Amino acid sequence: MNRIELVSRRGFLNQAFTAGALILGTRILPASALANGPRTMEGAVESAAWRPDLFLGLETDGTVRILAHRSEMGTGIKTSLPMVLADELEADWSRVKVEQALGDKRLGDQDTDGSHSITDYYEAMRQIGATARLMLERAAAAQWGVPEAECRAQNHVVSHAGSGRKISYGELVAPAAKQPVPKKEEVKLKTAAEFRYIGKGVPIVDLHDIVTGHAVYGMDIALPGMLYASVERPPVLGGRVRSFDDSEAKKVAGVRGVYTVPGFTPPWGFQPLGGVAVLADNTWAALQGRKKLKVEWEDGPNAVFDSDNYKRQMIETSKKPQRVARSIGDVDAEFAKAGGRVIESQYYTPLLAHTPMEPPVATAHYENGKVQVWSGTQNPQEVQSSVAKYLGIKPEDVTTHVVLLGGGFGRRSKPDYETEAAYLSKQSAKPVKVVWSREDDVHFDFFHATSAMYFKAKLDDAGKPAAWLQRTVFPPIGSMGDVNAEYGTGELNLGWLDVPFALPNHRAENGPAKAHVRIGWLRSVANIYHAYGVQAFIDELAHAAGRDPIDYWLEQLGPDRQIDFGAEHTKYGNYGKALKAYPVDTARLRKVAEAVRERSSYDERKKQLAKGSGLGFAAHRSFLTYVATVVEVHVDSQGKLTIPRIDLAVDCGQAIHPDRVISQFEGAAVFGVSVALLGEITAADGRIQQSNFHNYKVARINEAPKETRVHLVLSGDNPTGVGEPGVPPIAPAIANAIFVATGKRIRELPISKTKLV
Repeated sequence: MNRIELVSRRGFLNQAFTAGALILGTRILPASALANGPRTMEGAVESAAWRPDLFLGLETDGTVRILAHRSEMGTGIKTSLPMVLADELEADWSRVKVEQALGDKRLGDQDTDGSHSITDYYEAMRQIGATARLMLERAAAAQWGVPEAECRAQNHVVSHAGSGRKISYGELVAPAAKQPVPKKEEVKLKTAAEFRYIGKGVPIVDLHDIVTGHAVYGMDIALPGMLYASVERPPVLGGRVRSFDDSEAKKVAGVRGVYTVPGFTPPWGFQPLGGVAVLADNTWAALQGRKKLKVEWEDGPNAVFDSDNYKRQMIETSKKPQRVARSIGDVDAEFAKAGGRVIESQYYTPLLAHTPMEPPVATAHYENGKVQVWSGTQNPQEVQSSVAKYLGIKPEDVTTHVVLLGGGFGRRSKPDYETEAAYLSKQSAKPVKVVWSREDDVHFDFFHATSAMYFKAKLDDAGKPAAWLQRTVFPPIGSMGDVNAEYGTGELNLGWLDVPFALPNHRAENGPAKAHVRIGWLRSVANIYHAYGVQAFIDELAHAAGRDPIDYWLEQLGPDRQIDFGAEHTKYGNYGKALKAYPVDTARLRKVAEAVRERSSYDERKKQLAKGSGLGFAAHRSFLTYVATVVEVHVDSQGKLTIPRIDLAVDCGQAIHPDRVISQFEGAAVFGVSVALLGEITAADGRIQQSNFHNYKVARINEAPKETRVHLVLSGDNPTGVGEPGVPPIAPAIANAIFVATGKRIRELPISKTKLV
């Protein structure tokens, strides 16, 4: 399954490796997944330049080159995965060079989404590094004529314990290539105590270029003879051009052509929206020419979409019985009994936009039936698939060059803008860069779904929920593949089916909602609204029972256990991972809840709260990671809200790069504040009403938390996601804190719509 090869002069990897380099690869996929089947050694190296099974190479000068097959957007993944490999290899990090991979399905999954890069590839990277380390040790042992057990690789050198002899990795390249590849059972992985980089970290590989302004993002790409494109798109989803007049646009200095982009046909998928494109010598001319276009649109059936009416319809749907997704005990029978206290609540969250700092931008060059695309994409393989399908060519004829992403949050895994660039390059016979304005970015996003949630609970005489009913309604992401889709599928696994409380009678339902805009995933996806509803409602019950919210939450969590979904006949997706390896473990939830309580000094601060101040708590598991938060808010006499401090306790298993983990949770706190306080997309007549940061707001420095403290709860468990799990508990914790501070219960986001005094 693994191999080491000596690269010939005609087989070096697109000049990434020099002649004589030693290449170690691993098949992440089964052999059946390799497109070309078995190959000779020479042919394998030659055809595998930047291709499927090549992750590691050693040069004769000692340079180690590691392939980064995931996309870098600030998470540090371009450093973290190679760092894992380098640790097991016992490489000197100063001699490691990280190379960004092209898109290629034989690399395995390259979609940098869903917080699963480390989860999916941690063991694979360790195996590659440890395999190379063992082969280097064996090569040295063979050269010295000593037992391999007496040889040890450490910091780029193999040493012999008995004689004190040493030999560098570079000197071992040729003899190591002659070694047979060890079987997996022969390869010994390091213990945690032996880690040099894992759990400690190194500077990210792009740090110098980023801070000195030399880093290359999508907007930085420039090709000879390139034209710039700006596209006027239909203002209503599914709309088409009825007619257009481009005469004035063509008079703008620098404009070189006007082309129509075909309107797409359902299902929406990742196709371009269609419209009219202006191509020019520079971005300014393209934008000015676009302003001069006169376009008449056929709006289509989605022109009826009005977000206020839609909201009312969803809320009404949530009040009626719907499809049952999880059921324990007999909720109806318990509600029918006399006695107890019944509490009902309605929660609502709006559509949200991604708004990464760099709006969508892509460059493409179509030539002789093949396309090269340069883009800050989260999913280079999807770029290949979408461009190929749209242009009627083969995916292998599309080359995706991945550059740094100026933010992503899930938007850059949807390649409509790359496909626009490729199509316009083919039409114009020139390289084309498509540049979206911020207004384009907001108007034509794949929006995070709006949701309406209904909750009903019956408290017994001790204040415990004897019955709990929850109902969620939202336009599903599945509508991108099926315009008639109305019910959630994967979204129900995200904070809805996995409510962790030990409830004797519990039912979770899902109602229908038809999408009228493009719906996509955004950082933490449906966990945003489901965590908000569940964690705010449990807080309501705590106050109704006259209990401290953390005490009450821990009590309802029940005994430490791993939830057995099979026993209750619930189909739970668990982020694509086996429950045996990654169980829903309430003991770990309890641990982060107790940790944040202690490390935030919750009990002491609670006693000292000033007027208008409050502490709110929430805890949530998402992307296999356990997170709890305590948020402090202050509301002054004018109703102005500030957030003095946020504490987050995090159990993500083995933290690979702690500095990057902390940074991601600090960023998640700001992102979560934006979602809670400010974010809202609305529509009238099918048209999005927001356009830029003046009316689609994100947290400014005066609105962001003044202090964020991230507390890593050390764990030897499998490493899990960190890019998204920090977001879900923030909004409910803020809402819960506001209730303490003001007595107002926030059941609708964004909070800015509610007068707090």
